[in-house]
Amino acid sequence: MTTPDQSLLGKPAPYVDQYDASLLFPIDRAPKREELGLRGPAPFFGADLWTAFELSWLTPRGKPQVAIAHVTVPCETPNIVESKSFKLYLNSFTNTRFGSADEVRDRIRADVSEAAWRGAPAQSSVGVKLLLPEQFDREPVQELDGLSLDRLDIECTDYQPRPDLLTAAFDEKPVAETLTSNLLKSNCLVTGQPDWGSVQIRYAGPQIEQGGLLRYLVSFRNHNEFHEQCVERIFMDVWRQCRPVKLTVYARYTRRGGLDINPLRTSHPGALPPNVRTARQ
Repeated sequence: MTTPDQSLLGKPAPYVDQYDASLLFPIDRAPKREELGLRGPAPFFGADLWTAFELSWLTPRGKPQVAIAHVTVPCETPNIVESKSFKLYLNSFTNTRFGSADEVRDRIRADVSEAAWRGAPAQSSVGVKLLLPEQFDREPVQELDGLSLDRLDIECTDYQPRPDLLTAAFDEKPVAETLTSNLLKSNCLVTGQPDWGSVQIRYAGPQIEQGGLLRYLVSFRNHNEFHEQCVERIFMDVWRQCRPVKLTVYARYTRRGGLDINPLRTSHPGALPPNVRTARQ
């Protein structure tokens, strides 16, 4: 089993500019889910939506090509792919010749799928889409829709996750609403470097007390955990404390190393949102 401390996070790493799939470093999702009391199949659906802004390779005649890659990793995969290893892997395409952009896409799909599903009894595939330069101007910038919790003038004193701050009006008529905040911040599990994000919480059920929800989100400020793990923690805390009928938690984190990671977890299956970046990304 691979663990975060075995990865190249926080360690000097050589720049490899020739294709090398072995650079991808999978990390088992199970230990962090067990911290949340989850064993066996997770009680949510969803995916991790990656955007890679620094992707380049050579044509057979040696001319550089560039693209943006959207990679969709289902949350059912047994592993996440550690982000520094993903960056190093993409860097390894830099001086490698490929016959076409389709060949690059297919290579990424095969390699990331193998890493994400490694150790599983059955293998499936991740999604990969390449955007070429002629498509760049079609890439929109859009903020998460919903009522902003950040409008609330509250006092914040807790900077480690406090699920007890979450309350809901169980004796009142249920509601359906979408709430957002740009104040999500956590730290890398290994390096302690800051991860900045925006979060959207869409739910139906007892109305969640908004001040407590914002304090709860702020309480992640000094918490060390990967993006995917933070979103699953938020989902499970809201699910258990507020008991909604339906719940979706979607976070978009600012990019580091030319990559952004945007996990979505939901109680009910449905179409994934378009991978549209926010202004801070």
